[in-house]
Amino acid sequence: MQFKPFFLIVRPGTTVKFLNSDSVRHNVFSPDNEKYNLGTFGNGKHKNYTFNKCKKVLCSYVQLCNVHAEMEAYVVVLRSKKYAKTNRRGAFKLTNVPPGKYTLTTWSPKLRSKSIQVVVKKGKTTKVKFRLRKK
Repeated sequence: MQFKPFFLIVRPGTTVKFLNSDSVRHNVFSPDNEKYNLGTFGNGKHKNYTFNKCKKVLCSYVQLCNVHAEMEAYVVVLRSKKYAKTNRRGAFKLTNVPPGKYTLTTWSPKLRSKSIQVVVKKGKTTKVKFRLRKK
């Protein structure tokens, strides 16, 4: 009676397989971006969806089940190959980032996204600090 994993990061063009491993029927849909509804399907069955319409750096899709309102998960489509998940304190680390100027974008299901410009210098550690606010 839950989506697993709760949070999934994919690249544009990735096909995600939604498998129903419960003994009850489920539905998978998202009201975000291209808005899809995969219909209702039973135990052992699966539905696929290809995330190929995101033209932005980051697109997030809440996954919902219209049969069970308490079910919720997220698929985040990223164009960048570099990303990190924060720890419990909100800290993260990206390694092997070539020198240059970058836009760092945050995402959270409960907090507002934020983008900041970051300059990475050769042989130096770049630290960033910012505060996110509730949606």
